[in-house]
Amino acid sequence: MFLIHRRSTLRVLGDAVIAALMVTAASAAEPAPLPEKPFAEHRIVLQLSDNDAAKQGLVISVANNLLKHYDPDKVAIEVVAFGPGIDLLRPGNSHRARIESLVAQGVRFDICLNTVDTVERESGKRPEFIAAATPVKVGVGHILSLTENGFTLVRP
Repeated sequence: MFLIHRRSTLRVLGDAVIAALMVTAASAAEPAPLPEKPFAEHRIVLQLSDNDAAKQGLVISVANNLLKHYDPDKVAIEVVAFGPGIDLLRPGNSHRARIESLVAQGVRFDICLNTVDTVERESGKRPEFIAAATPVKVGVGHILSLTENGFTLVRP
């Protein structure tokens, strides 16, 4: 009886260790972001998953308004584009000058490489995106990592 109990206890402990290793491996896939603005009092992540010019403009306006409302050193803003939202970060997008202006003020624009890979698989051609775009492995995973590290998610 003791041997059976001991084996089931070891199995439970083994399962717990495996689960912990899986969580650690998943966390390693998308590392926690390092604070680029160490004195930021507010941290906001703006989600963009639509290819709608009005929504793209709204995301850019929200980022701009946050910079005006708070001192740019006091607010950290990341725009995460995935799915059809990556079109915001294509070279021919009409908002390119506004994006580059926001980047110069410390706003980070992330592009989901998972989406880029999917577009390439489906079209046979890798989409181009602007140099100001910061590639992240999985856009939604990056949003999750940011929210777990003190960012507030806003989806305009």
